[in-house]
Amino acid sequence: MLPFILFSTSKAFYTPISLAGRLLGAGQEVIGRNAGPAFRRLGGLRASSKPAGTKRVVFLGTPDVAALTLSRLLAASKDGRGGGFDIVSVVTQPPAPSGRKLKLTPSPVQTLAESEKVPVLCPDKAKDPTFLSALETLAPDLCITAAYGNFLPSKFLAIPRYGTLNIHPSLLPKYRGASPVQRTLQAGDTVTGVSVLFTELKMDAGPLLAQVPYPLRGEEKAPELLQTLFTAGTEALLEALPSVWDGTARLVEQQEEQASQAEKIRAEEAQICFERESALRVHNKVRAFAGWPGTWATFEVAEEGEKEGEGKVVRLKIVTTRVGEGEEGVGAGRVVGVLGGKKGGLRVRCGDGSVLDILEVQPPGKKVMDCKSYANGLRGRSLRWRPKDAKEGAAAA
Repeated sequence: MLPFILFSTSKAFYTPISLAGRLLGAGQEVIGRNAGPAFRRLGGLRASSKPAGTKRVVFLGTPDVAALTLSRLLAASKDGRGGGFDIVSVVTQPPAPSGRKLKLTPSPVQTLAESEKVPVLCPDKAKDPTFLSALETLAPDLCITAAYGNFLPSKFLAIPRYGTLNIHPSLLPKYRGASPVQRTLQAGDTVTGVSVLFTELKMDAGPLLAQVPYPLRGEEKAPELLQTLFTAGTEALLEALPSVWDGTARLVEQQEEQASQAEKIRAEEAQICFERESALRVHNKVRAFAGWPGTWATFEVAEEGEKEGEGKVVRLKIVTTRVGEGEEGVGAGRVVGVLGGKKGGLRVRCGDGSVLDILEVQPPGKKVMDCKSYANGLRGRSLRWRPKDAKEGAAAA
């Protein structure tokens, strides 16, 4: 059961709040305190004479998870949820080269918006004067961002009447930055969550409107967890929107001393070194880097009688793992056994003696397969890990 957290005017006030349509649990807790200076603009709107009515919202996002959020917002708009609003336009990054032929491909958000007949803007940068002029013409009451991927300048933030709300997949102020979900999983955290906050010039540092904690089992992978968190964040935003429109919302300022950064993932982080990494660390890295950039290691496939360094070198993508039980006494990176069971797997010893069970791999040029099938395909040949300085090959075993 996941608590939905709205920030109230009293630290001591706790009460259940309904979150209609949310799939992630119904137990809820309200906590918080009075908002600081960052909420003065919203506070001033309380006395506004603007008649009640459908609000104009511009959505900004780019990848699949942002398209998931846009889809839910469009559905909510049709159903009259969130206090009544329309998505009057969508902003996304321009089409980018994709595939082997590097064909210009629109973002998932653009594809969805066009299918729903929603106008689309694709500026290279959000500071582009032509784009800012177009945004002013749209006269949005609110902007909503979800994984947009562009810096929003002060001229942008000054345009929407009620400000800009962002859905960020971490429990801010923890894991500000580009890769919060990946860094959460890599660190082996037991709890994560999603925050809804107002955007300020400093990245992910604005006041919080709502948060949804999410406990982790230790098996989640980044792509699926991202979808779960953005779904929860969208529902939290929809539940909170009426309080934004009528000026009764209260925000919580982030505690700067508790802030941490989630640096952008680099491709070179994806290589596994069984000698220097424990089984748990490798397992968490596999979970964190699933999708992109993936994790991989170089192995050697040797015929009977071939000495170390004489076999065929193969780079295997490590897709699914678990931490094995017990310890093994042979050298780091050695494949010490083939696991039984329906799918089976390969058991590898790490440098600290812990063992990693590799359940799924992807050989070069092939689809993901369970390790029992891969082991059967070796036809009696041995498989052993090659250190990082080993010469890599593209051959498949």
